[in-house]
Amino acid sequence: MSAVLGAPAAAPLAAVAHFSARLMFETDVSDVYADLGAGDSRIVVVDSRSLESWRQGHIEGALHLPTAEIAARAPSIISRDVTVVTYCWGPGCNGATRAALEFAKLGYDVKEMLGGFEYWARESFPVVTPSGVERRPVDPLTAPVHAVACGC
Repeated sequence: MSAVLGAPAAAPLAAVAHFSARLMFETDVSDVYADLGAGDSRIVVVDSRSLESWRQGHIEGALHLPTAEIAARAPSIISRDVTVVTYCWGPGCNGATRAALEFAKLGYDVKEMLGGFEYWARESFPVVTPSGVERRPVDPLTAPVHAVACGC
C-alpha cells in the first residue's frame, strides 16, 4: 500500500479551494522581501517576538509589537487600510500564528509569513542587529546561492 496514497488526493476543485485559501492566509519571506524592496505601502510587517529577540536581530522596516500588546497598541499605530504580515522565530514556533489571530480579532487583513525570522536570515535577506544591517550567507538548503529568489 502507498504511504502517499493511503489517503487519496483531493478532487481538483477541492484542491483549488484549499490551496487558494492557504495563499490568502500565508506569504513567504521572498515575497515579503520583494514587496518591502519595492516600497509597497499596502503591507506592514510585524515582529511579534520579545524585546530581547527583536534586539538580537529583526527585519529592517518591521514594527516590533509583541503578541500580548497587539490588542492594546495596534489600533493606534497600524492603519486598517493595510495588510499586516506577522512573523516570529521560524517554522518551529507558532507565535506568528497567534499574532495573526490577534490582528484578525481586531478586524485587520492579515497574513502569516512562513519561515519567520529564521528563513529570512537563512535566505540572506537584511537583518538589523546591534552592529547594524547584516546579511548572513545564503543557506543552500533554503535558497539558491547565486540567485535573488528561488523562482517558484
